[in-house]
Amino acid sequence: MRLAGPESSVTAEPRARKYKCGLPQPCPEEHLAFRMVSGAANVIGPKICLEDKMLMSSVKDNVGRGLNIALVNGVSGELIEARAFDMWAGDVNDLLKFIRPLHEGTLVFVASYDDPATKMNEETRKLFSELGSRNAKELAFRDSWVFVGAKGVQNNSPFEQHVKNSKHTNKYEGWPEALEMEGCIPRRSVAS
Repeated sequence: MRLAGPESSVTAEPRARKYKCGLPQPCPEEHLAFRMVSGAANVIGPKICLEDKMLMSSVKDNVGRGLNIALVNGVSGELIEARAFDMWAGDVNDLLKFIRPLHEGTLVFVASYDDPATKMNEETRKLFSELGSRNAKELAFRDSWVFVGAKGVQNNSPFEQHVKNSKHTNKYEGWPEALEMEGCIPRRSVAS
């Protein structure tokens, strides 16, 4: 009779519990869980998840080349609208009409795909800066960018990542790596 040693016994690895949008821990009360991924080169589309709901993805067929933007009510966490804006061959005025009239407290989730910046003009960059972006002013051809801002913020958003397109550091031929960002955004309180 042979006794089974530890090497032959199968022990299941404890599975890490995943929380909303795959976060490693739950968000505090009155916070919204989010996870977003920029597009990879011009092949894999971006994803934006909020409170376990996929707002934008290739599977939902609502992403495209350029800037993928989801507008969210900062109090309720409900999706207001999600659209993709082609920043290579599209009309920047479509984007301006979308972000100019935002209401105070609207959350703005942005994930780049392929090229976020070719059609950006000064007004577009200024509007994103007013939403809390530190990087909108420098965005360039084929950079990777993920950003969460809000109408009426006083400071720069802590939720922003940017990788420059550089032939010396690009992960893919002609494109930088995809960016992933996750976190917990405080809900806006209803003004009394």
